[in-house]
Amino acid sequence: MSSSTKQRGPVSAPRFRLGLFSRSFLLLATLMMVSLGAWLQVFFSMEEGPRAMQMAQRVTTAVSITRSALVYAPTSVRPALLLDLATKESLRVQPREESDVLEELPNSNYWNHVAAEIKDKLGAQTQVMWSVNQTPGVWVSFELNEDQYWLVFEREQLALTAGIEWLGWGATALLLALIGAAVSVRFVNRPLAQLAKVAQQLARGETPSPLPEKGPAEIRDMNIAFNRMARDIRQAEADREIMLAGISHDLRTPLARMRLEIEMSNVSDETRAAIDEDLAQIDHSIDQLMEYARPAGQIPEQGIDVSSALRELYERERSHTESLGGQLTASIEPNLFARINAHDLKRIVGNLIENARRYGRNPDDDRAHIELSAVQRGNIVSIEVRDHGRGIASNDIQRLLRPFSRGESARTGVSGAGLGLAIVERLLGQVGGQLELISQPPGGLIARIEIPKYRPRGYQVDTNT
Repeated sequence: MSSSTKQRGPVSAPRFRLGLFSRSFLLLATLMMVSLGAWLQVFFSMEEGPRAMQMAQRVTTAVSITRSALVYAPTSVRPALLLDLATKESLRVQPREESDVLEELPNSNYWNHVAAEIKDKLGAQTQVMWSVNQTPGVWVSFELNEDQYWLVFEREQLALTAGIEWLGWGATALLLALIGAAVSVRFVNRPLAQLAKVAQQLARGETPSPLPEKGPAEIRDMNIAFNRMARDIRQAEADREIMLAGISHDLRTPLARMRLEIEMSNVSDETRAAIDEDLAQIDHSIDQLMEYARPAGQIPEQGIDVSSALRELYERERSHTESLGGQLTASIEPNLFARINAHDLKRIVGNLIENARRYGRNPDDDRAHIELSAVQRGNIVSIEVRDHGRGIASNDIQRLLRPFSRGESARTGVSGAGLGLAIVERLLGQVGGQLELISQPPGGLIARIEIPKYRPRGYQVDTNT
């Protein structure tokens, strides 16, 4: 029964996650809304008492003035006076009857306070009603020469500020608060967004844009430190490339001289073949070191035709595999596109084929039987390189992905620098790809890479390979 061990899971649809800006904005907006609600509640509570006293004073003043006007006005002009009060002052005077149908004021703190203040100023016998004979208004009773009357006020004149008006003011205050929160969060989040952007550039092997070394002290110190780190990393990479190039030059010259001397020496053919194999192994290790030190290519803005690039690689590798006594077959779906440098894609798949060619020989005939396949699965392009060698122990797969780690001699039978899979992982990481190793002893090893697919518009792709 075969076992399957994975370094990473398959590419799945990304879950919705809020960024730092959204989280900070929502937090500030929530706090401001709660604060605004609490502030409005406190304001309403503080406004209720003074507003009730003010309205009660207004009612008692209007009742006193109306009573005095009617007392001192001649009987003949009273109708005109009442009409003038109703039209200009919105005060209606109605006679009070025993048969009037009364409706009490709403049972609320505000209206109870207003009624209490009116009765305190006009007398306990004063009645304050919400409607009389189903006619709405605020009805206040008073006496005039032993006659009973109602003075009717518009409810809007005495009520608290209308809810729709407070809603408008509250919405305006909330909008201003949200704008202020967005500006504040943006001011704080912008340096972090710039840092994340240049960090991604650095992770992709690009030369990052320098961060502005100004602003608040903490941000300025962070940007200065990051810029210094980026310069040090670039300098270290440049020094590493120069060092490896020097090593390659200094080693290959004596290797070539040793090969020449061996060919001209009188050693036996077996000894000459063994020494030549050792020299070839050293030369291969130097090639891997140089390959590992080489930076990744620029990620293209448009996707490349992965199918075309793989077919070109297949034609090249097939002939080389056959010259070494092996066999390479391919099954590549057409019209596969992804945003990856074509040269890097060939480096990735070429390293996997080289590993299969060197370490995946069939134990029955000591030949490499390699299968290359490329298909689309959902939103990813899946490329597999399968060999039919001895396979790898499950507990060795994690170790083999580390630089300078090699498989056991039972599988490999040869040695190398141990950088092939490390090169593949480094190049895939810069384009959001993943490497998965599936060991199937004794049926060989499957090396699967998954790259996010690219859907070109009108199939206009980057053909620069």
